[in-house]
Amino acid sequence: MTVKELIESGKFHSINEQGDCTKEITVPFCCDLLSIAMSKAPAGAAWVTVMGNVNTIAVASLTEVSVLILAQGMKLDEFALKKARSQNVIVLATAMPIFETAYWIYNQMHE
Repeated sequence: MTVKELIESGKFHSINEQGDCTKEITVPFCCDLLSIAMSKAPAGAAWVTVMGNVNTIAVASLTEVSVLILAQGMKLDEFALKKARSQNVIVLATAMPIFETAYWIYNQMHE
């Protein structure tokens, strides 16, 4: 599944699509502790979190996740949005809980 396919699924609200939407999603990854995400998030992951700040954008960029998904209705602050745009970090949002979001992605990847 690519980021573009995830966007086109209609399940997510787009916050920032500036970036490579052709990237493959390798695995969903759930984590709200940035230090753990920095060392454990696999490149190509769809990272699902409730952390919507500039530090989350930095970790997403460093770990080369394919897409950052804010769950449970969370939003980026204006500074984080600017950073996401400048770093080409694709950010989507959903009202679904973290686990349900990751599980939905997992199921779509394995259809």
